[in-house]
Amino acid sequence: MPAVKDPYKTLGVDKKASDEEIKRAYRKLARRYHPDRNPDDNAAEERFKDVQEAYSILSDPEKRKAYDSGGGIFGGGFDPGAFRTGGGFGGFGDILSDLFGGATGRAGARTPRPERGRDLETEVHVSFDQAMEGAQVPVSVPVSAPCPTCHGTGARPGTSPKICPRCQGRGVEAESQGLFSISQPCGECGGTGTVIEDPCPTCQGSGRTRQVKRYRVNIPAGVRDGSRVRLAGKGEAGPRGGPPGDLYVVTRVAPSPIFTRKGDNLEVDVPITFPEAIRGATIEVPTLTGTKRIRVPPGTQHGTIQRLRGEGPPKLGGRGRGDIHYRLLIDVPRSLSKEQREVVDELASVIDGNPREGLLSQTR
Repeated sequence: MPAVKDPYKTLGVDKKASDEEIKRAYRKLARRYHPDRNPDDNAAEERFKDVQEAYSILSDPEKRKAYDSGGGIFGGGFDPGAFRTGGGFGGFGDILSDLFGGATGRAGARTPRPERGRDLETEVHVSFDQAMEGAQVPVSVPVSAPCPTCHGTGARPGTSPKICPRCQGRGVEAESQGLFSISQPCGECGGTGTVIEDPCPTCQGSGRTRQVKRYRVNIPAGVRDGSRVRLAGKGEAGPRGGPPGDLYVVTRVAPSPIFTRKGDNLEVDVPITFPEAIRGATIEVPTLTGTKRIRVPPGTQHGTIQRLRGEGPPKLGGRGRGDIHYRLLIDVPRSLSKEQREVVDELASVIDGNPREGLLSQTR
């Protein structure tokens, strides 16, 4: 019996390697040295053959046991037939088809898989109040849907698709390349395994038509401009009866004349007078549900922030509510009456000190 190269070393695995570890190592090397990826490279072709031979031994429990018990001696060498017809772990054909040719069955026939339909996206415009409170709004979306005449088959009612005469329903054609057989989608049926001899007059054989779907979308309270609401299964219909995609509704929120959205919170600019800033005051401020009163402390500075906790927009997912931040801005009159000017002059005469003294002292 001729000695063969150590299959464990060839695949780079330990002698105690599991079936899955052996398969994983084989996949990696087969992809690397496959002739399709190394045209006119004799060294790569020989290495590929070594990998096939090693895997033909280690993927077959009986051959692996015989090799292990024989101390590295194994008869028969590389069997190209085993590569074409399959062996242990699902067979060479299954694994190489996964690597280079898509899904195949035991005999190399491709089983067309239903494809998931495309996801769709549309926009809906809502007012600021609707975004804060939640709303149900109508949405119209053009989609590709199963043809109502042929129910998605693509064939005229009363007929049905026929088995493809070229690939006999397998969906693939095999092209021989020396020792190997490379599979590719059938040029006659496009890989579906069937042909339509009498197309549906409505969809011209595609099995789908363009339709406008109308939904009423529940917009949750607290959405922001650009939030996405997912409607599962409301997207494009999948080819060959596959599951539909999803529809994503993007919210466009109109601005508020009062509030500005900042993350989970709202901000409001609130003007106050000089006397209110100096002496302090209780003032009325707007909220999402009406008004409330807040306290302005004596000596409040321009731009001071007051906060009302839990009065802001609802947080998505039921995580409570944000806050409202009130920015207090001292309202400076652009002009004064004679009486107002006299009062300001009197105030200036009794207020001592230069508020810029500290700033100027640092420049001297």
